[in-house]
Amino acid sequence: MTAERTTSPGLISVPLVGLDEDLGATSADVIRVLADRVAASGRAASGESLAADAIKREASVGTGVPGGIAIPHARSASVTEPTLAMSRLARTVPFGAPDGDADLVFMIAVPEGADKDHLTVLSTLARALIREDFTAALRAATTQQGIVDLVDREVTGEVADAGVTGAPRASSPAAPTTAPAAGRKVIVGVTACPTGIAHTYMAADALVAAAQRAGAEMHVETQGSSQVEPLDPALIARADAVVFAVDVDVRDRSRFAGKPLVSGPVKRGVDEPDAMIAEALRAADDPNAARVSGSAAETGTSTASNEHFGQSLKRWLLTGVSYMIPFVAGGGLLIALGFLLAGYGIALTHGDSGQNNAVFTLTNFTLVDLPPQGLGYYLGAAAFQIGSVSLGFLVAALAGYIAYAIADRPGIAPGFVAGSIAVFMNAGFLGGLVGGLIAGAAAYWIGRIPTWRWLRGLMPVVIIPLFASIIASGLMLLVLGGPIAWLMTQLTEFLNSLSGASAVLLGIILGLMMAFDLGGPVNKVAYAFAVAGLGAGTATNVVPFEIMAAVMAAGMVPPLALALASTVLYRKGFTKPERENGKAAWLLGASFISEGAIPFAAADPLRVIPASMVGAAVTGAITMAAGVTSRAPHGGIFVFFAIGGIWMFVLAILTGTVVSALVLVALKKWVRRAPAADADGAEAAAAGQAAVAGETVGQRAPVAA
Repeated sequence: MTAERTTSPGLISVPLVGLDEDLGATSADVIRVLADRVAASGRAASGESLAADAIKREASVGTGVPGGIAIPHARSASVTEPTLAMSRLARTVPFGAPDGDADLVFMIAVPEGADKDHLTVLSTLARALIREDFTAALRAATTQQGIVDLVDREVTGEVADAGVTGAPRASSPAAPTTAPAAGRKVIVGVTACPTGIAHTYMAADALVAAAQRAGAEMHVETQGSSQVEPLDPALIARADAVVFAVDVDVRDRSRFAGKPLVSGPVKRGVDEPDAMIAEALRAADDPNAARVSGSAAETGTSTASNEHFGQSLKRWLLTGVSYMIPFVAGGGLLIALGFLLAGYGIALTHGDSGQNNAVFTLTNFTLVDLPPQGLGYYLGAAAFQIGSVSLGFLVAALAGYIAYAIADRPGIAPGFVAGSIAVFMNAGFLGGLVGGLIAGAAAYWIGRIPTWRWLRGLMPVVIIPLFASIIASGLMLLVLGGPIAWLMTQLTEFLNSLSGASAVLLGIILGLMMAFDLGGPVNKVAYAFAVAGLGAGTATNVVPFEIMAAVMAAGMVPPLALALASTVLYRKGFTKPERENGKAAWLLGASFISEGAIPFAAADPLRVIPASMVGAAVTGAITMAAGVTSRAPHGGIFVFFAIGGIWMFVLAILTGTVVSALVLVALKKWVRRAPAADADGAEAAAAGQAAVAGETVGQRAPVAA
C-alpha cells in the first residue's frame, strides 16, 4: 500500500456497500437504509437522526445529478466520523435529477466540525461522480470489495485541477491559466452550496468542461468546506463574464463588480452547465446584460496573495465597515422614525422628561392599554427600541467582521466578543478596530498551528474561538481597554469643542473626502467616521449628528452636480450616454448614492473629481457652520424627518451642487476642451459604466455613497 493510500482513512468499507438491491420507491426510503448502515458500522450514534438530517437536506434541493447518480449528504451531530455509504439499485428512485431516476446512490455523512482533509476527500469523490468513466466502472463492478477499491483509488489518486480553484480532484479538464487565444472568451465563476461538500465541486467541474466544449476558458473558485483559494485578481480583471452557481452568498462579491453576470442555484451548474456557459458568452457581448453590483471599493476587499501589509490592513478594516453599515443604517433609520412618531424625549431616562421612555412605554402598556400619548407614541417607542438594539451591535459587528476578513469564519466569534468588551470598557469604535485586529490575528495564527488529525475537527468550532477570545478580549479587558477609552474621551471632548472656524474646517475636510473617490476607501473612511460616532450622540452632545449631516450632504453633491451640468446647464458638453446617466443621477444624488457620478468620473476624472470636491467642501462647511444635524446614517433627502435644520440642509446641498456644476462647466469649456462629438473615448467609457450605474438604482442596497 502506498503512502498516498493513507489519505483515505477508511471512509467506505464492504458493509457500507450494497449491490443491485431494492431499497424502496422514494429517496427517503433509500436514505433511511443507508443511514442505518452508517449507524450499524459504528460511525453514527443514531441512524434515525442521520436520516432525518439527510432527508431535510434532500427536501431543500434534490441531490440527483445527470447520469443516474444521487448524492444525498448531510452534516449531522449524530455522525462520529466522515463516512460513505453506497447502493447500486435494482429499482431506480427519483432524486430530482433532470434526466430521470438514479440507480447509483452515494450517501455522504459528515460530523459537525469535520477536518479539511476529510472534506477534501469527500469533495473529490463527489466530483468524480460526474465522470462517465468512473460511474461506468461502478456499474460494472461485480463485488462490494470492487466498489471499495474503486472509491479508494479515486480519492487517493488526486490530481490538481488547473481550472478549478479549491479542493483537488481525481481528474478534470485542463483549463489554461495563460493568456487566452485571440477571440477566446475568459469566464470566471464561483460555486457554493450550504454544506460545501458535493454540489460545490461538481458544479465547478461541470462548468469548466462546458466552457471547454464552447471554446472558452473557465476558472472557478469553489467556496466549499475545503480551503478556499481565491481567484487571482488579475484573472478576474481580464474576465469577460462571471458565473455564480451558488445557494449561499458569494464571499467578497465586490471583486467581480461591473462584470456581466449569469447566476443560478448550484444545482443548475451541475444539471445545465452548457446553458449557463452559453448565457455567459452572450452576456459578455451584451452591453445591457445584468452585471455584478457594487464597486471594487465598496468593501475594499482584495484577495491578492502578494498584497503588502498596508493593503491587507485597508482590506480588513473596510470589510468590517462594510458589514457594520447595515446594522447602523437600519438602526439609525428606526431611531429616526421613533423620534418622528414619539419625539426626542423617547430617548431620555424615564421621569427625566415628564414622559415615558421607550422601554417603560413598551413594558407597561399594550395595544389594548395604550399610553396617554396614544398609538403613534407607542409605535415610536417600538421603533426607537429596535433601532437602539440594532445600533448597539455597531462595535461588535465592526470587530467581528474585521476578524472575519483576517481569519475567515473562525475569527467571527472572537471578534464579536472583543468588540463587546470594547463597548464594556467604553473604548468605542476605536476599541472595536483594535479588538477586531487582535482577534483576527490570534485566530489566524492559532489555526495554523500543526496538530493531530483527531483534533482538527475541533479547531474551527472550539479551540480557535476559545483561545482567540481569551487572547483578544483578555488584552482589551486587562491592558488596552483603559487607554483606548481615555483616547476616545479626549477625541469626544475635542469634537465637542469645535465651533466657528474649526467646525467649518472639519466640514471642508469631510466634504473633500466624500467626493475624492466617490464610494472608494477615502469616502468610506469619512463615512465610517461619521457612522461610528452616531452611537455617542445625545440630546446634549449633537456634534456626532452634525458630522453625520455634513457627510451625507457632501456625498449627495457629486451626482446632483453632474445631473445639473449634463441635463440643464451644458448639455452639448456631454455625450449622449452621459446625458442619460445624468437623468438617473438626480435620483441617485437625492438618495445619497455617490456612485451616480462614477460614469462621468470614469470618462473625465481630471475635471469631474476636482469640480465635485469643490462643491462637496462648500456643502460640508455650510452644514457644520449652521449646526445641521442628522440622526439617520443614510437616505438623503428622503429621511428629512431625521434632519435637524432641514432647510439649511437643503440650502447647503443646493449651493454645493450649483458650485460644482459651474466649476465643471467652466473646466469643460476652457480646460482641455473636447467637443462631445469628438470624445469617442469618453463616450465609450461612459457607456461601459452606464449599466453599473443603472443597476445601482434597482439592485444595490444604498451603502455609504
